[in-house]
Formats: sequence, C-alpha cells, structure tokens
Amino acid sequence: MQGDAVLTRLDNAAARRWAVVTRAAFASRRAEIDALNVFPVPDGDTGTNLYLTFDAGLDAARTEYEERSRTGRPIAEHDLATESEIFARALLLTARGNSGVILSQIFRGFADEAAARGASGLDGQGLSAAMSRADDLAWSSVSRPVEGTILSVSRAAATAAAQAAQAAQAAQAASGTPADESLYAVTFAALEAARTALARTPQQLPRLAQAGVVDAGGAGYVLLLESLERVVTGDVPADSFAGEDPLKRRAGWTQPVVNPVGATLADLEEGGPAYEVMFLLSGSSDADVDHLRQQLDRLGDSVLVVGTGDLRNVHVHVDDVGAAIEAGIAAGRPHRIRVTHFRDQVRATPDRNALAVVTCAAGEGLAVAFRAAGAWVIPSGPRRRASAGQFLEAVRSTGAASVLLLPNDADTLLAANAAARVGAEEGIEIQVVPARTAVQGIAALAVHDPGRSLAENVLAMSSAAAATRNGAVTVATKEAFTSGGLCHAGDVLGIVDGDIVIVGHHSGDSGDSDEHDGLAGVAGQVVDRLLASGGELLTIVAGEDASPSLAAQVGAAARTTRRHLEVNQLYGGQPVYPLLLGVE
Repeated sequence: MQGDAVLTRLDNAAARRWAVVTRAAFASRRAEIDALNVFPVPDGDTGTNLYLTFDAGLDAARTEYEERSRTGRPIAEHDLATESEIFARALLLTARGNSGVILSQIFRGFADEAAARGASGLDGQGLSAAMSRADDLAWSSVSRPVEGTILSVSRAAATAAAQAAQAAQAAQAASGTPADESLYAVTFAALEAARTALARTPQQLPRLAQAGVVDAGGAGYVLLLESLERVVTGDVPADSFAGEDPLKRRAGWTQPVVNPVGATLADLEEGGPAYEVMFLLSGSSDADVDHLRQQLDRLGDSVLVVGTGDLRNVHVHVDDVGAAIEAGIAAGRPHRIRVTHFRDQVRATPDRNALAVVTCAAGEGLAVAFRAAGAWVIPSGPRRRASAGQFLEAVRSTGAASVLLLPNDADTLLAANAAARVGAEEGIEIQVVPARTAVQGIAALAVHDPGRSLAENVLAMSSAAAATRNGAVTVATKEAFTSGGLCHAGDVLGIVDGDIVIVGHHSGDSGDSDEHDGLAGVAGQVVDRLLASGGELLTIVAGEDASPSLAAQVGAAARTTRRHLEVNQLYGGQPVYPLLLGVE
C-alpha cells in the first residue's frame, strides 16, 4: 500500500537499501528455494547460489568503494551509474551457478540504463527501461533459452513494467498527473506479473509439473522484486524477511503434481566442429550483436562475443566457415578474420608450462586425481558451486598463457563461460571444455596433452567428454514423480544422462533384503543401460557415503557378462552421489 514514504526515484541510497533487503530475502528463503528442485536429491542449490552471489557481490563492491575513497577517487553521492557499474561487475565475478550468472546479467542491465540516462536516479520510465535491458541481457546470456525458467519470469515482469510506464505517461499527458509517481506503478505491475509468470512455470516445463513445484530461479527473481517493492513503499523494517519461516513453502510455490512423460537431458553431441573462426567486428549495434550470437550458436559452439561500442571480438567453432563469416557481414564489418582447421593446425610445440587446465572437483578424492593429472583444482559442488571470480583467480594463479576450464557440472558451466568472457577482455586466452559431470571431466583430462596447442586440446577433450555417457546412483530425500516412476524418501535412484530412470525401494548396499533395489542393484541397472550401445571402459567414482566394497562389487558384476570391459575405480569423496558412473 502506498503511503507518505513512497519513493518517486530510485537513487543511490534506495538502490543500496534494495541490495541489502534482497540479500536478507535470499538469506531467509535460500533453503526454501533450494527445495524447489526437480530432483528428489539434495543437490539443488539455486537459493544458496543466489544468496552467495549477492552476499559476495556486496562485499566485493564495498571493497571497491573503500579502495576508491582511500586513493582519492570517491564515488559522488548521487553517482548511481558508477555505483551500479561496480556492483554489476562484482556480481559477475562472484556469480555461482547458472542462476547467479543470470542474476548478474539482470543487474548489468540496470547499470547500463543508469549510465545511459546519466541521472541521479531512475523514475518509473527509467526503471521500466532498465528492466527491459536486464531482460534482454539475461536471455542473451543463455545459448538455448528455455521457457518456464527465470527467463520467463523476467520477460513477463519487463513487459508489464513497460506497459505500466506507458500508461503512467499517457495519464500524465492527459490529466497532469506527476510523471514521477510512476515508480510505484511500474514496480507493482512488474511484481504482479512476475508472480503470475512464476505460477505458470510448471505448465511450461514438464519436469516442474512432475515435481509439483515452480521454478527455483524464477522464485528468486520474485524475491528480488518483492524487495524492490518494500524499498519503494518504505516498508523496510530492520528484520525484513526475518520473521518468515524458511522451511514453510509459500502458497503457490507447490502445485498439484501431474505425471507427464519426463524429457531426458540431451546428450552431448559426439565429436566437435572442425574449424575455429575469429574476427573483429565493427559497425554493429547491440541488436546486431544479439542476432549474431543467435546465428553463431545455431551454426556451432564455443561462441564468444565480447567488447562494447564499435569494436567486438568474435569467436566460434563451426563446420561451415562461410556461414559464420556471412553472419558477421550481416551484423557489421568483420575484419582481421582468422580461420583455423583444428586437425591440420601446425604450430611450434609450446612450452609445457604455457597451457594449463583448471578443473572443478566435488570431493577431495576427485581433487587428488585431478591434481595428479596436472590440473589446478577448485572445490565445487552442491551448495558451494564455483564462481566466475574463483575461476579467474585460479586462471591467474596458473601463470599460463592459455588455460582450459573444466566445470564438470552443468550448473557451473555459465560461471566458467563468464570467466572466459572476462578473461578475454583482459587478454587471457581461455577456453571452456563443456564437461557437465565429473566422469566427463575425467575422460577429458585423460586425453589432455600439454605439448599440443590449445585448439587441439579443446577438440580432443570436448570429443572425449561428449563420448562419455554418464550415470549416477543416489538416495531420494523426498517424494516425487520421476521418469522412473514415483519415489519416496529413502528410495535408491538410478540416473542416466541426467534423468532419473530407475527407482529402487531400499537404500542399503548388497546387504539389503532386496539386493536388486539396493545401491549395488540399482547401480548395476544403470551400468547396463550405459553399456547398452557398447563401451570399452567403465569408470566408477565412489562418494563419501559409499561403503568400501560398493564400487568393487558393481565393477565385478559388470565384467561377469563383459569379459573385455575395462573397469577403472577411484575414490572421489563427492557428497550426495554414492556412485558416479561413466562409459567410454
């Protein structure tokens, strides 16, 4: 409800209050958002990622403010543009998980609009424009956007904000209503639209409908706008959000469960594009660049377009070189074009220290194995995903001229890509190998050769990761519908290429009353599925909760009918998943 304290302009002081209240909201609701997880296992950490991203971003921004004051470059009291720019960059470097990266892009949009307007604050029209810019950046940060996610909620909020701003402007023109009163109208309209869009996400994503929940990232975006509304209306008590029960699901965040056929995660494509295309691009608008990214993403992978203004640096791996260059011509003026054929590339053998690998590890055993292979290791796993800043810090620590990043987790891939973008701006040559699981990372690292060029390693390692089918065994912590049927807390779950396809009804090892449904039994079924289309090497990674004999038992069972199968067992020490499985 509006009152005397309702703001008409989002200035520096209000923006800071918004940031602090948002952090309080994420801190209070992080467990609840984590629980909005389509998997009935405790590896969903969207709420934790949002909170850690925001908390670390605020600390990094505060450090930058203090450094500027100490060195005689303080930020002016009303310089919203500079303060927003510092905070947006801080969020990018502290972003954890895909949700954290998308959040950083949302605030990048606000910073861009503040800089473009050059004002001491944003009124309703400015807030609407900022939300539209933020939405565009959020969508462009994802190579293949999906409806039913935080992106849908962002788009709905931005659209409603624009409509409210237009209505307020028309009303002012017709009746003389003060234009600056539109800030509340825009904020309220955006929040209501975001809530409606969030409630609709299960209708857009079958997996959400299966789990009977709304999208976790979208829920975080709603909290962001709720925090903004509290600041705009002046309803910001000292214990804002603290009185809410963090374990009580909000009304509407749980939905009636339906059981459609669940779509499985797409396999990585085998092999990889044959050519690397790089060029500088001039004479292009933001819209041209956005369209170029979309075109290049359809043509190949490893798409990177960095820079601002009239000069961009473009990079892509493709098979159709001509189409990539034509896309550049359509977007502006490409020059200094360089095309490299990976397999035919001839370079002088670099110094062995000139190429480094930075990899994520969810457990100490995996970290030991990766270090033994010569990689720099970042601890990263559920509720402690690596941030873009951690990737960059590790990259700089290597002292190498070229660096390969292995995220080994689908929810860390965007953070790795963000680090590569920032590194490119700093002149560091960074490539991301799209390993989405630890077993894919193991396969990729096995073919790494520091004596080869960066491009040759990217091709070989990406191909090895793509050729590795992956599975896992874990234990359900709650009831949910899955592609393998209904599961209850304590059931053993078999996962193949990211999808739960097997539900066993006992959680022990081979000593269970029903061995077929125990960890070993379900693991055997997962292995059978992974090997159904062939395979020569089975990798078994034991987690921190696995018994000493579990991996050996599964490996021995696999070889009883496949005498020529090679089995590689190692202790990974990862949480949540007693066994990780990979077949090459």
